[in-house]
Amino acid sequence: MSAELADTWHRPPDEGYFADDLDRIPGLPSHTELIDGSLVVVSPQKRFHMMALRLLENALTRLAPADRFVVSREMSVVLGARQRPEPDLLVAHADAEIDLDATWYPADAVVLAVEVVSPDSEERDRRRKPTLYAEAGIKYFWRVEDAAGRMVVYAYELDPTTAKYVPVGIFHDRLSLAYPFEIEIDLTVINKKGPLRG
Repeated sequence: MSAELADTWHRPPDEGYFADDLDRIPGLPSHTELIDGSLVVVSPQKRFHMMALRLLENALTRLAPADRFVVSREMSVVLGARQRPEPDLLVAHADAEIDLDATWYPADAVVLAVEVVSPDSEERDRRRKPTLYAEAGIKYFWRVEDAAGRMVVYAYELDPTTAKYVPVGIFHDRLSLAYPFEIEIDLTVINKKGPLRG
């Protein structure tokens, strides 16, 4: 691939980009998302982001019934022709038709989308992406925030009548939910001043 081709992705076509374009654009930075037909390049993440993701990924992988669910990160979700965000973490149906070469999940395969908010993603993670996930029918959504070094999880469930998320809890020290499966996670192991424990 020539340097000239690799450098053209930041000049979008007049009609914007489509979900399939993410697998074909040469030189596209990893973890680039598609929101409303525009490419969103992810900034380097802070340590809190990495620690929160590690904690949740390990816990959900341990707790999710393996015959029903799979936990994934760094996989995008096609929500529509011009929408292909990449949740920080997702839980999908284990029987979803996804092969080993896949780079994305269809929306109907995803049960839970998790976003860990970063300074550059506040607007997307708090407003735009939850709206897109809800409109696509993803039943559960969690938003994770850094509250002065303490992890806070805002959990939502889809109201099928309105196609909007409704809050089911705000969790500061322990995340305790019965859906999409029994979940008990100690959130206090996250501490900006020390390593991830447990």
